[in-house]
Amino acid sequence: MRQEARRQRRFAGRPRQWWLRQLALALLLAAVATFALLGSISGEYDLAVGEVVPQDIRAPRELTYISQVLTQKARSEAERKVTPIYTSPDPAVARRQLERLQEVLAFLTAVRSDPYASDAQKRTWVLAVEELRDLPLNEVNTILALPDDAWDRVCRENRQLLNEIMRQETIRPQDVNEVRGRLPALVPLDLPQDEADLVAALTARFIAPNTFYDEAATDQARQQAAEAVGPVFRTVRAGEIIARGGDLLDEEELEALQELGLTGTRWDWGDAMAIALFAIATTILLGLYLHRLQPEILNNARQELLMTIVLIFFIVLQHLLIPSGPLLLYLYPAGALGMLLAATCGYATAIGGLLYIGLIGGWIGGPSLMAAVILTLNGITAALSLPRHEQTSSPFRSGLLGGMAGVVAELAFSAAEVRVDFLPTLTAIGASLTGGLISGGLTLGALFLLAPIFDLTTTFRLLELSNPNHPLLQRLLREAPGTFHHVIMVASMAEQAAERIGADALLTRTGAYYHDIGKLEHPYFFSENQQGNNPHLGLAPEVSAAIIKAHVRDGLALARAYHLPARVRAFIPEHHGTMRIYYFYHQALEAAEGDTQRVDEELFRYEGPPPRSKETALVMLADAAEAATRAARPSTPEALAAIIDKIIRSRIDDHQLDECPLTMRELHIVRDTYIEVLRGLYHNRVRYPGEEKEKSDERKPSPQGELALGATAGGPSG
Repeated sequence: MRQEARRQRRFAGRPRQWWLRQLALALLLAAVATFALLGSISGEYDLAVGEVVPQDIRAPRELTYISQVLTQKARSEAERKVTPIYTSPDPAVARRQLERLQEVLAFLTAVRSDPYASDAQKRTWVLAVEELRDLPLNEVNTILALPDDAWDRVCRENRQLLNEIMRQETIRPQDVNEVRGRLPALVPLDLPQDEADLVAALTARFIAPNTFYDEAATDQARQQAAEAVGPVFRTVRAGEIIARGGDLLDEEELEALQELGLTGTRWDWGDAMAIALFAIATTILLGLYLHRLQPEILNNARQELLMTIVLIFFIVLQHLLIPSGPLLLYLYPAGALGMLLAATCGYATAIGGLLYIGLIGGWIGGPSLMAAVILTLNGITAALSLPRHEQTSSPFRSGLLGGMAGVVAELAFSAAEVRVDFLPTLTAIGASLTGGLISGGLTLGALFLLAPIFDLTTTFRLLELSNPNHPLLQRLLREAPGTFHHVIMVASMAEQAAERIGADALLTRTGAYYHDIGKLEHPYFFSENQQGNNPHLGLAPEVSAAIIKAHVRDGLALARAYHLPARVRAFIPEHHGTMRIYYFYHQALEAAEGDTQRVDEELFRYEGPPPRSKETALVMLADAAEAATRAARPSTPEALAAIIDKIIRSRIDDHQLDECPLTMRELHIVRDTYIEVLRGLYHNRVRYPGEEKEKSDERKPSPQGELALGATAGGPSG
């Protein structure tokens, strides 16, 4: 209740502050974009597409030219006539779906035969299967209620029906529902109605497309169709009316005016208003894009401010570089923008920011479609090619790839021209590649500059923090060597699990290194650092629990003192969540003669919060698993598996994993990983003479050892 009250107070008044912040940053970004766009316009203009032609405009001379507008229309029409191409039916899909059906049927058979589970538990387990989440309750009850012989018939008919459908049908993604609708008619008529309905319902959930839209083949066919269309020439005669007065100017007419040199420019307040509206509209579109695809950026004031500052910097850079000459367009470090946003805010934000910058840069550069394409393609290529765990050389490599994408765009536009000047083209290619290398250097410099200012958890910063020579880790090694050994073990376990489930392994390892740094304040109160004397003996359970809990608060203080980023600090409180300190709570209950009313359970629970990410949850489970295994020293793989299972189950039962996105499938992978690692760490070996007594002495229970084992019964070790 106290935590809920604190949460409500923290978010009180947030809507108004949130909207004020959004409005202020959006207006700032739109104002800078407007300034950059206004500064790029010089002279006057005459007409634009969609404007009303004031009077008839006639051609002053005869002219024949290649019409890009007409050529593009002809090519687009040729592309439109190409019908979509689909792949041949893939038998691997049928095999995969049939194997999955067999797995699910085997699981359902096991659920049905479980003598200890209640019907409610069985229904929950059935609905936990991914394909059966939307299965009607009456079908679930039918699964559980059918006699064994009837269930065997259902399983057999399911396999036969799915095998027949997936082998004989050509199923496109848009045809899945139609195939599912025909299933009831394909079920054998000699089955009872409830069994027939169940066969159709189960089979329908494993029908999957086995032929797919072949985008590459379709695009290739369309490209070939477009390439087959040659350039379209247009001839205008002297005195011919190019555009009629009172009509709206279209692209073809504007192209003719430009080819004849009849377009002039004229700048006035109307232009300024149009530019301002363009800047505001593109800024709003960027906001809507982020709201849909990555809303957490807009909910995080620090990341939103960072994104705005980065975009403003690159808009000002556009204003300074692009109008100065075409060569500077290729030197413009669009790749740096993409890599910076990808590394700090995510790929979705990077793509949105690059589209925004591309639109503004295209206007500043002409307006020029070529400029917009080069900037956007350069930046997106660099952003998407940046590895998830980048090394120092990665930004240079990705920046160079972005520069090569700019080269491709330049060659594509040059090839469309009737006459190509090779020297300017080669110069542009060299400038684009140079700009890619500049992007790499700018990205590295900006990341090192921005990381401490905005508390960014970049890969470079994580690599620095995970270095064993970090001052805080060196303190842990000297002052609490037992804890240091423990965190190394936990980091190894959690990192391997993170790699197997696709979580951030580097963040997991780094967070595990620092999750117990609070023990530096009182290392001797924790079993791994004790040399025989247990300072908890003689202390009241409440006092001991307070000392154990304090290592979280002390760890957060140390983390702030050493400027650890927020995502690394989160491992300190979240690796215990709000778990109960079981051993001392049990002592308090014994002192109170089992009367729970006389014991304040809150005194024996960590303050949390529970894990909110996969990475912190992995460390929570690894921390308890390593401590419990070290204390119990299981002699068989089965005993080790039982310890790990109890730890995971206790966290689930205590709702510690409710707020993190771990799935049951991932938890199973984590369980197997921890068993595999711990089996290697605490394996049996040949006993030498004289060791038996020593080993028996080592295994004498201690309060801290029992505290570690208590993790399997509902409380983590300190």
